[in-house]
Amino acid sequence: KIPLIIGVVLTAGDILLLLWFSRYGIRMIEAIVLGLIVIIGGCFLVELWMAKPILAEVASGLIPRISDASLYVAIGILGATVMPHNLYLHSALVQTRSIGASIAEKRTACRFNLIDSVVALNGALVVNAAILILAAAVFFKRSIVVTEIQQAHLLLTPLLGAGMASVLFAVALLASGQSSTLTGTMAGQIVMEGFLDLRMRPWLRRLLTRMIAIIPAVLVIHFAGEHGTYSLLILSQVVLSLQLPFAIVPLVRFTSDRSRMGEFANAGWVRVLAWASTVLIVGLNGRLVYTTVGDWAESNGTWVWLAMAPVVIGLGGLLVWVSFAKSRSHGTATGFPHAATGLSQEVVADLGRKVVADLPIPIYRDILVPLDHTDRDRIAIAHAAALGRPHGARLHLFHVEEGVTSVLFGAESSTAEISEGERYFTAIVESLKSQGVAATLVVAHGKPRQEIVRYARAIRPDLVVMGAHGHRGLKDLVYGATINAVRHEIQAPVLVVGE
Repeated sequence: KIPLIIGVVLTAGDILLLLWFSRYGIRMIEAIVLGLIVIIGGCFLVELWMAKPILAEVASGLIPRISDASLYVAIGILGATVMPHNLYLHSALVQTRSIGASIAEKRTACRFNLIDSVVALNGALVVNAAILILAAAVFFKRSIVVTEIQQAHLLLTPLLGAGMASVLFAVALLASGQSSTLTGTMAGQIVMEGFLDLRMRPWLRRLLTRMIAIIPAVLVIHFAGEHGTYSLLILSQVVLSLQLPFAIVPLVRFTSDRSRMGEFANAGWVRVLAWASTVLIVGLNGRLVYTTVGDWAESNGTWVWLAMAPVVIGLGGLLVWVSFAKSRSHGTATGFPHAATGLSQEVVADLGRKVVADLPIPIYRDILVPLDHTDRDRIAIAHAAALGRPHGARLHLFHVEEGVTSVLFGAESSTAEISEGERYFTAIVESLKSQGVAATLVVAHGKPRQEIVRYARAIRPDLVVMGAHGHRGLKDLVYGATINAVRHEIQAPVLVVGE
């Protein structure tokens, strides 16, 4: 009885679910996804038992027969089964295992990962096949055309003669949605951090990826009604399939590169099958794009070709570049390799020894110490003085008055709190000088993050010592996180100290 658009918005709540379970580690997430897949498969297998399809017709349906009319749906099924983002996710999950360093241990890990991938992909195939067989046995046989999920849900009970049929269908869809959300969000994290080096807080990343999924659905339901979800559902799977070449081509190239993979590189017969599959997928997608744009042009005029040509040519050029561009070297800009580059253990150990050979000795002449008039000032000053004394460093004590008066009126502000702060900080400077530590004090007005960065850029300190603010999570969102904002904006090393 809940409107579909409200149901879509409510699914944002699964962000909280993922945040809660991720605290227990990746194995818990894997177990949850496996449980959801078992629920999905079990529900559809029970419904297939109720539908009693003719096995000979099911077997004949496994023979590929793709026409222009069915190509769109076939490409959608391909995208829904393979899902390009899961290629990245499976590659990342391998790194969560205890693989071992020897060749034999790595071969064992590869064998189990192959089993994992085969089970996962064929599990997806079985679920998709079960949906198709159920639709054929229940609806097609009765010449019923179903264009909405709601129709299928309502019709299953009267057609199968079992009140549980509709419930099983709904439970399977709910489990499917949660499974897709979990894997999609995790894959998004892998892509953002592993490929784009874009790191953000987990709650923000999951909120962002969830909104990307929810907003189009909400807009379609609002403007096209609930029946529009049928077209959106198929389109989303087709888009996944169109993305497949950009995931498969680099995957095949990387795993076939003997300079990277060593003796674990793809065998000749594997390369032949992999590239043949890739060419087939690219060809089917290309044909779909050509026929779809052709239909649009036939309905709306030749201007469609002119509008779509740059997009198609650009994506085609990108695919060609991905296919033939020269690979980068193994290491980073500093020459130190990333993990799993295929280098020998002796070479990696030698690189590790070079890191600590002839270490430079940092000399601290100017140390910036932001103070906030709390008990954290003492520990920050203690560390700064201990590091600065051997070098005769000067401590630059810096405080930002951030009250509303200071923000509005700046240096012209004059309140009891500001006056009290001046006496407090002046006493600190005088006490440090009496102990033989050179110190100066600067008081600014405004937002701490901006003012600390501005002052640091002005004096160019050798080190910044900051007291930890003592809160995290929701309080970071409410009060702000000064340390992270500062350390990303200045060049000097930042030492964060706490009690």
